Amino acid sequence: MIIGKKEQERLEREQCAQISLLCRQKLMGYAESFEELGKSFRQEIQITGEDRQNILEKCMLWQSRQIMGDHLQEVARIMERVAGEELGYCPLEEKKRKSLVQALKSEGIIARDLCYVEKDGSSSGTEAGISMTLSTEKRHYKAAQVADMLTVLLGKKLQVSSGSPYLVEQEPHCFLFTEEPKYIALTGVSRAVKEGEKVSGDQYATMESEKGKLILLLSDGTGSGEDASRGSGRVMDLMEKMLEAGFDTEESVNMLNSALYAQNEEEDHPTVDICSLDLYSGECEICKVGGAATFLKESGGTECIGGESLPLGIFQKAQTEVRVRQLAAGDLLIMMTDGVLDALEDDCEERMRDMIEALEEQNPQEIAEKILSYAICSCGGRIRDDMTVFVLCLWENA
Repeated sequence: MIIGKKEQERLEREQCAQISLLCRQKLMGYAESFEELGKSFRQEIQITGEDRQNILEKCMLWQSRQIMGDHLQEVARIMERVAGEELGYCPLEEKKRKSLVQALKSEGIIARDLCYVEKDGSSSGTEAGISMTLSTEKRHYKAAQVADMLTVLLGKKLQVSSGSPYLVEQEPHCFLFTEEPKYIALTGVSRAVKEGEKVSGDQYATMESEKGKLILLLSDGTGSGEDASRGSGRVMDLMEKMLEAGFDTEESVNMLNSALYAQNEEEDHPTVDICSLDLYSGECEICKVGGAATFLKESGGTECIGGESLPLGIFQKAQTEVRVRQLAAGDLLIMMTDGVLDALEDDCEERMRDMIEALEEQNPQEIAEKILSYAICSCGGRIRDDMTVFVLCLWENA
């Protein structure tokens, strides 16, 4: 039986929708199981007339079960969220598909299974792109070279999704090409180590997610020196792994906090500041857990974004403070550890805001160095705590 092109496209769309639905149903089933398992861990333990030692042991067991229950229910929520993210797969129009296939074939690249990929049915979402299975006849190509070809052919700037292979080879692989983001961000860091110490207890990191987000992390370990460095380094390592695995900011913080709380170490309570910037929309989510104030310099002035939350691991539930701001090209976001502000002593946040307001530099590295120099000069050159200044500057992607 021969079927027409429109019927073929309809069948392909239905097949993709069925696969997507089955995946979501499976995830929802797993989520329900984890939710019930979490509830069972959180059930109360009955404590009747027993001696003090048994009561303490049962209390510790109950506390551990509460933490495990929290973890399992967090996993359930993540699965529910992922299951709710609907991906739309839509075959390319026949004329466009043939044009792309022929153009790539002329370069020795074989393209199959071409389709648009849209998140939540929106062509403007950060996940929107074009998916295809690629292989070569002889020579290898970098996937980035294919992205450049598609940019010319489709008339829109495309890049290789971070989950795609680096090379197009003779063996077929699936590739996803997404639109380049509207903004690019440049960062700069300047640091100083506390007097008498060899290493800083502050740690920082920058990472990009598959969803077009740039994430800045800054952690201040308890105290100074190697112990503080290990504490903040562990926070950085775990946060990066959880964010890369697909956890959102608050989920990652909650799970990290539970892990530190379960250790029950009185002197290991690092802070963490997380800035998650959507490079497509400019929306910036600032999450603070015990960290020093963050400053946002815009065309209309400079805002001090402080917080009252405590560091990680003190309470069973993390005290997170999340603020959302809309950034534009030319805006500056400046994160710092408490050693920088403490060096200014009285009215430190106001003084720092005035100093940032007066800045004329646009290079983030120069700005970070200037702020650090200002802090060190303000305390007479005596560095009584580790200092780190982390600067982000946003620009339009020309």
